[in-house]
Parts: sequence; structure tokens; C-alpha cells
Amino acid sequence: MVRWLSLFWIFIKINLLTTSGPASVGLLYKEAVGKLMTEAEFIEAVGFSSVLPGSDALQLAMFVGYSAGGLPGALAALIGSILPPTILILGVVGILHQVRGEAWISNFVRGLTPAVAILMVLVAWQIIRGEITSTMTPTLVIASLSLVALLLKAPPPIVLLCAGLLGIIIFR
Repeated sequence: MVRWLSLFWIFIKINLLTTSGPASVGLLYKEAVGKLMTEAEFIEAVGFSSVLPGSDALQLAMFVGYSAGGLPGALAALIGSILPPTILILGVVGILHQVRGEAWISNFVRGLTPAVAILMVLVAWQIIRGEITSTMTPTLVIASLSLVALLLKAPPPIVLLCAGLLGIIIFR
């Protein structure tokens, strides 16, 4: 029981003190190596959690928790990892719920909209710019077909799947 509470506290502390994956890995290293696991086990945990799809931080928490305390340890680490952001989001939602009728909130969102759109365009441009090589023509074909499909109201997940399959065919 003490081990599980210790795991819970470690992950509460890490998620309260860090806001990003790499920073949390550094702090977890300091907290876990030598106390809960060896350095080799920690490196294996980081590598394993990076390979799987999904949140690296949650997978790393469950891996370390399982390594140190079995299934209850994994559960304690997972709860410690998701509790701080969950409480924070619930607090923000509560505040937004209280002020949702205020005109300034609507105006704030209206002001954000063009900035978010430009941010998305810049990210897309950086991705496409990285493809400017001999593969530019196939890249533009896939982008154009995707744009047409989306404008025709095709479901985005289907468009992404088809674009990926086209990439396998075109770029092999």
C-alpha cells in the first residue's frame, strides 16, 4: 500500500510541476531511477512508451507503475498522472460555464478564430515546404485530392486513410 501511495504521489507531483513530456521524463528519471527501478529499466520504459501510439507520458506512468507495483501500481501511477489535468480542466470549464453569456467571451473566441486558422495554414506550409524535393508533384497530387474530397464533405478520417494509402502506393 505504501508503494502504491508513493507512486500516486510521484505522478501527482510530476504532473503539477511540469507541463510537457520531455520535462516530465527528466523529473521522472530523477524520482524513479534508483528508487523504483534501474536506469536500464527506465530507458526501456521510455523507449517502449515512445513506440506505442497515444500519450507517451501516460504510457510511461503505467509502465513505471507496473514495474514498481504491479497492476495496482500502474493504476496508482495512471490516476496520479490524469488527476491534476482533469481537475484543472474541470475548473476552467466551471469558470467558462459561469461567464459563457458574457459578450467579451464570444468576442474573444471570434478574435481567436482567424489566428487559429493562420496557425493551421503555417503548420501546413511548413509540412509541405519540407516535402519540396523530387517528391513535390506526388505530394501536391495527394494534397489536391484531399482538398477536393474534404470540400465534397468526405469524412476527414477516411480522407486521411486514403491519403496514407496513396502515399504507400506513390512513394514506394
